[in-house]
Amino acid sequence: MDDMERMRELSRILKEASKAYYSEDREIMSNFEYDRLYDELAALEEKTGIVLSGSPTVTVGYEAVESLPKVRHDSPMLSLAKTKSREELRDWLSGHDGLLSWKLDGLTVVITYDAGKLARAVTRGNGEIGELITQNAMCFFNIPYTIPHKKQLVLRGEAVISYTDFNNINDLIPESEGRYKNPRNLCSGSVRQLDSRITAERRVRFMAFSLVSAEGVDFENSREKQFLFLREMGFDVVPYVRVNEENIMDVISDYESKVAKYEIPSDGLVLTYDDIAYGESLGRTSKFPRNSIAFKWQDETAETVLRSIEWNTSRTGLINPVAVFDPVELEGTTVTRASVHNLSIIEELKLGIGDRVRVYKANMIIPQISEDLDKGDNIKIPHACPSCGSDTQVKQVKEGRFLECTNPECPARKIKSFVLFVTRDAMNIEGLSEMTLEKLAGLGMIRTFADIYRLGRYRDRIETMEGFGRKSCDNLLSNIERSRDTTADRVLYSIGIPGVGLSVSRLLLKQFGDDLDRIRSADEEELAATDGVGEVLAGNVAGFFRDEKNNREFDDLLSQLRISRRDIAVSGDLEGKTFVITGSLNYFKSRSDLKNILEGRGAKVAGSVSKNTDCLINNDSTSTSSKNKKAGELGIPVLTEEEFLDKYGIEH
Repeated sequence: MDDMERMRELSRILKEASKAYYSEDREIMSNFEYDRLYDELAALEEKTGIVLSGSPTVTVGYEAVESLPKVRHDSPMLSLAKTKSREELRDWLSGHDGLLSWKLDGLTVVITYDAGKLARAVTRGNGEIGELITQNAMCFFNIPYTIPHKKQLVLRGEAVISYTDFNNINDLIPESEGRYKNPRNLCSGSVRQLDSRITAERRVRFMAFSLVSAEGVDFENSREKQFLFLREMGFDVVPYVRVNEENIMDVISDYESKVAKYEIPSDGLVLTYDDIAYGESLGRTSKFPRNSIAFKWQDETAETVLRSIEWNTSRTGLINPVAVFDPVELEGTTVTRASVHNLSIIEELKLGIGDRVRVYKANMIIPQISEDLDKGDNIKIPHACPSCGSDTQVKQVKEGRFLECTNPECPARKIKSFVLFVTRDAMNIEGLSEMTLEKLAGLGMIRTFADIYRLGRYRDRIETMEGFGRKSCDNLLSNIERSRDTTADRVLYSIGIPGVGLSVSRLLLKQFGDDLDRIRSADEEELAATDGVGEVLAGNVAGFFRDEKNNREFDDLLSQLRISRRDIAVSGDLEGKTFVITGSLNYFKSRSDLKNILEGRGAKVAGSVSKNTDCLINNDSTSTSSKNKKAGELGIPVLTEEEFLDKYGIEH
């Protein structure tokens, strides 16, 4: 293949990857592979002196999707030139001071404030045209709705979801529907939702990284002073360090030592000149500004030998492949395993037992296989479930091929369903880890959800189990007994209907008057009439309750519980009111518990105080916190928890 043919091939592959990544919230190759192919294309263009029309090296991003209104940016949003060389990053400073910050891995958003209020938010899109997401941006949990600066202010930042929030949210998505691979994909899908309520549930945060303009403010030619100003306005600013040629190498090393534990996804660093005028005097290329440069971590790769593929059955019956290879050292840790996600990846890599493979840590954290050097292509797909021995079948999910166990009574599926049942947002039973549940199921003590509430009859046997004694057994049974007092939304969520998380459960119960029997007897059309519940979820719910066995087991479970009717959900006596909760609580275990009660009575719970807030709940009503100050400025009452409960007639 000559250079021109290779360039055309690379351009096609990279554009397909960009389209999938930016417009369809999915990945068809790793960042490692994309960077390798991009660098190969750039090298060929430099060698030949030819740049093909539409080459990814001269285009920016991808076209905005059609589902949201398109908006043209006032000024183009360019990509950054990048390097993996620390020396090149140091030399780039050319004697000037710079600001070195995290390069966050989320979705870039441009936000405009007018007269002190959030007026417009637009995604990066293709750099020229983005998508209007103002209502969704207002749901970012850490973004100010109003700011002290009353003239126009325009800034850019990254919408991101932390690893903790990503894992919590992803756990609620049935594997059969295809979970998100990483926080960036989840964030992109969350920011571009048509229903802003979904965005609000996803805990999207906004990290400012650039001030475009602030009418009437003199920053004395300093980017750092712009950052400090943004902090004063209430924005979370991407963490940065002021650097020069003398200290930048040490600062890079310090960032490197923190990346594995940094809670926000990051795929490198960004270096910007502090001197605004100097940076702007350098101008720009057709794609890159010259006042900033990106540094991407040099992925540490290692060659090893693939020894086996393990197959693990999940709660939904999907059988997930995990590659096991000879131990290698990566980023300071020993790595022996890497998730391969699905059959499609096994086929694309042409994996074979005994093959030499290259492995690396994506963003220095997650082990992945980047390449199979031998392409043995000899992995045998199991025809029997590794847990129960039942037949398997291949299932197409979101353009990926997955392996699935066909046995609904598969023990592995049962254990995973029990794990969901006892989680905090479901029945909230402490002391029942996955390992303990496996032991109890293996001994025949639990076969259904209701059996968990009958474990008291096995007290003597449980006390003799490894890791248990009289005290720990008493604690477990006490936790189980306490969980009998619950609410219908927790119960509906806990039984594991595909796609029905806690928020969907609440939507259904609000629609059906907090009555589980009405939901059980409703057909798809009635269920789909619920705001926020589409045909697919409606079909899942109706299908679940059409099954006689499911109904018998559900009746058995209900007989073990004491379900409080959320008459507060039916009354709606706080409809139209907005509350903000801050500080520690005395009467509720967590803010989530109080939030559930407020939302059940029709109220909205916001993350920040605004003119639309009816009440700020803070047990330290005399504190000088920013929320208390804001409430004072706007004349909004600040009530202690007890004052609030008494005023609104909530039992405590």
